[in-house]
Amino acid sequence: MRDEQLTLRLPREVLRDIDRRARALGVPKAHVVREALAAYLAAPAEPDPAAPLQAVSALIGSLALDPQAIERNEIAARVRRHNWRQ
Repeated sequence: MRDEQLTLRLPREVLRDIDRRARALGVPKAHVVREALAAYLAAPAEPDPAAPLQAVSALIGSLALDPQAIERNEIAARVRRHNWRQ
């Protein structure tokens, strides 16, 4: 199987780091870049911080509060009195 070619621009500092690593390992720079990309792509993607909100977004606003039911429930009434903003 033939490898594909990709051309990209890198900051000078990154290219220097790649060059140093390649010389230290005695391999071509392309090998260092391929290994770095493979390691990066093998790592799990960082979770989207908005994912939990997106998972319940369809439920937001779908519940109606019954103030009388809250007052009848002692624990709910206590929590409401404690959290109520004055």
